[in-house]
Amino acid sequence: MATSNPAFSQSPAFQNGATDAASAQKLEELFNAPSAGSAETDRMTVDDTIRKTAVGFGVLLVGAVVGWWVPGLWVVGLIAGLVLGFVNVFRISKNRPSAGLTLAYAAAEGLFVGGLSKMYEALAGGVVIQAVLATIVVVGVTLALFATGKIRASRRATKVFFAALIGYLVFSAVNFVLILTGAVSDPWGLRGSVHIFGIPLGLVIGVLVVIMCAYSLVLDFDMIQQGVKNRAPRAFGWVGAFGIMVTVVWLYLELLRIFAIARN
Repeated sequence: MATSNPAFSQSPAFQNGATDAASAQKLEELFNAPSAGSAETDRMTVDDTIRKTAVGFGVLLVGAVVGWWVPGLWVVGLIAGLVLGFVNVFRISKNRPSAGLTLAYAAAEGLFVGGLSKMYEALAGGVVIQAVLATIVVVGVTLALFATGKIRASRRATKVFFAALIGYLVFSAVNFVLILTGAVSDPWGLRGSVHIFGIPLGLVIGVLVVIMCAYSLVLDFDMIQQGVKNRAPRAFGWVGAFGIMVTVVWLYLELLRIFAIARN
């Protein structure tokens, strides 16, 4: 069939009888060849980002096992995680993501999470497995809703999220000071001493923070999606992995605290 499209009419592939056997064979080989992946194109892909995220969580899990058996390392993990986290953010702002820094951050966070989990488990047995399962459920549901288009990041919701995040950080800082100075005798500070209709403030805030974490995951997924669409360099897959790790660790720690407070 003839075509008036100049792009097609000038291409031998779309001309009847104009392609010799060698060209036809070459075209067939090209069509049958596997599609180029992130390694060949050096571009960010969803699959490659998933692999990088899995590697990051693998390192984090190993660090958590070490931290569980040597709980005292949680302080080292906390300090190292904070430093590496800020360094990572700085490098990302300069468009220089680093696989090494991301994995080092994962290892440090593992030590912190493992040691802290062991202490929580000693205080309230069973809370760790509850927090782990709840974290998996929240991440899974959020991912499913995002993948099916049921939930998306919006400018208005993001503004509300950041406003709530600032408020939460201020509250956490004030609560920490009150506990440190002994102004509040409850070990949870205002989270345990203040009640709303008989419910500890920590549980109310905790539920709101879990919702914030879920939306933070949506922002992470959206960022990865945009990076793929914009054909960002492959190294930026580590940015997606870093963002998801930060959010999931935050979610897990908040759920850990919720279950511990619920145990009184």
